[in-house]
Amino acid sequence: MTTRVAIVGASGKLGTIVRAVIAAEPGYEEHALLGSRSALSELDGADLVVDVSTPASSVDVVRAAVERGIPILVGTSGWSAERIALVRPLVAASGSPAVFIPNFSLGSVIGSALAAAAAPFFSSIVIVETHPNAEGGSPSGTAVRTAELMADARSEAGPVEAPHGDQRARGQQVASIPIHSLRLQGVAARQQVVFGAPGETLTIAHDTTTPAAAYAPGISLAMRETVRASGVVVGLDSFIDIGLRVGAPGPGPDIDDGAAPGGQASGTFSA
Repeated sequence: MTTRVAIVGASGKLGTIVRAVIAAEPGYEEHALLGSRSALSELDGADLVVDVSTPASSVDVVRAAVERGIPILVGTSGWSAERIALVRPLVAASGSPAVFIPNFSLGSVIGSALAAAAAPFFSSIVIVETHPNAEGGSPSGTAVRTAELMADARSEAGPVEAPHGDQRARGQQVASIPIHSLRLQGVAARQQVVFGAPGETLTIAHDTTTPAAAYAPGISLAMRETVRASGVVVGLDSFIDIGLRVGAPGPGPDIDDGAAPGGQASGTFSA
């Protein structure tokens, strides 16, 4: 059975990658290619909608797809948890799934999961994300998703320390975590999550160097899973098992450090 796909934002950079994936994958065909001036009635007859448009138009695209009972995969930025909550009742009433993917890169998904795993151990956290200056929205969907994941992981620890948050140069706070958005020529995409503690810092960084190669496997997976999903699904990590347990720090294993040279602990850990 062939899945007919309508792509909204088909002429953009991500839309071009989606088209390449559809051309390479068996079982898919392009049903409609929509741009900024297209009528949303062109979605009629599609089996799947892929929205890679703009934050300003994405809400209307999601609403149009859900009202028609067509599964929709959303790769457009700007969908925070609060914004997704606004369409949950509509999705629930229609019975048609809506899948929101802030980043199709597996490396980015793993980076965000690692950041969430580290978050309960640090009270000072900042995200710095960099994209080309043509990038429309800020902060990026990936940064927002990462902040929300870290905030969830810190549910027992509480908000991070972000003094002087009223100063614009301190970044935009998402779930209490400051995000700094840089828009520059000569870059592809980079996100750094910087954790601070007395006497040390930890940085988790992800770079996208070739978007087509980085995003294509995730797009393929997300399209395959969207048509059989139910309700609202957020994040590529919903479809893959990264193998990380995220939660507040608990008591660790006993360590015998008596014989270790240089004050370093000796002993074994069990996962």
